[in-house]
Amino acid sequence: MKLVIITAIKEFEKDIKLQLKKAQVKTFSFREVTGYRDSTEDAVESNWFSSEMNQTESILFYAFVKKENVDLLFGLVNKFNDEQKTMSHIHVAVLNIEKTN
Repeated sequence: MKLVIITAIKEFEKDIKLQLKKAQVKTFSFREVTGYRDSTEDAVESNWFSSEMNQTESILFYAFVKKENVDLLFGLVNKFNDEQKTMSHIHVAVLNIEKTN
């Protein structure tokens, strides 16, 4: 088993649930979170509102996934991200589980 963590903007919630289903991830948890981005190093032209810390309504998913389904999930997320016309993407991380009970 692997622990998969997924973060994205709230608008991608349905897309992530669909990708989890396609990757045969039958159980997962998620919660709404507030994402922050430090934009102090952005060029003035790209930071229209000249705020230093931008906040975004985001979501955090986590699930225990069978090893054989992790690559499928990553492939689905990569395909989704490649098709996005926005700067926002779905971010996925996988962690090894040494012991479970």
